[in-house]
Amino acid sequence: MLGRLNHVAIAVPDLAAATATYRDTLGAPVSAPQALPEHGVTVVFVDVGNTKVELLEPLGEGSPIAAFLAKNPSGGMHHVCYEVDDILAARDRLKAAGARVLGDGEPKLGAHGKPVLFLHPKDFSGTLVELEQS
Repeated sequence: MLGRLNHVAIAVPDLAAATATYRDTLGAPVSAPQALPEHGVTVVFVDVGNTKVELLEPLGEGSPIAAFLAKNPSGGMHHVCYEVDDILAARDRLKAAGARVLGDGEPKLGAHGKPVLFLHPKDFSGTLVELEQS
């Protein structure tokens, strides 16, 4: 069911500073910031060749990233994203196996313009998992 690792997401308190670190200190190509109001975040993607690192900053006070940063003020790993061939089939298989899909269970468009779902971290060794339609 799982395809390749699409990205590892890191919540950051200051997107501009984190972007500068990855771009200027580590020498990585970094995308322009992209606001995703439906997810409550602004993101940039760092291209590391075989995958990406997504840097997330809260967009508004209701952002789930704001809550994460309240508990982890300096930031940290937020989730991992795996590609799946058929997001609806993956959702149905996971739900049948007892995994919890967050939200209303319906995919939303993610930063790459593809449907995504999030899975409860308590079902995956304490890690929030995002699935993205490949």
